[in-house]
Amino acid sequence: MVSYVSFPWTVLRIGMTKHGKMIAQVVLASHDHPTAQEIYQRIRESGAHISIATVYNNLKVLVEDGVLCKLSMDGAPDRYDKPTHHSHLVCARCGKLLDLPLRDLTDVLEQEVGKPILSYDLRVSYLCDECREKE
Repeated sequence: MVSYVSFPWTVLRIGMTKHGKMIAQVVLASHDHPTAQEIYQRIRESGAHISIATVYNNLKVLVEDGVLCKLSMDGAPDRYDKPTHHSHLVCARCGKLLDLPLRDLTDVLEQEVGKPILSYDLRVSYLCDECREKE
């Protein structure tokens, strides 16, 4: 069962469709960076009727509007996340994705680059515990 949480209308705007709101709520309430397929399954498990095409179409709009963030990695399906600033650990073998709690590095990067930074995406590659145990 999907547990929905409330978010301010500044994030889930009044003009957003009911499907868009459901999709945003699933991602914003999650801690596991779900794929479109996982979002679709969670919504369907809650009893709501939605098509996978509707999920993909709404995800595109939600990312464009800055409500959600899309995480793309080679050889893996896109994952979706909160638009808050944070970095990620990515297992180089299985692709497991975890939040990496680092301080905001915008000021440091701007000093190094000498230009204003709009955003950055820091992903640190590592081997997760499960993959290390398989070695």
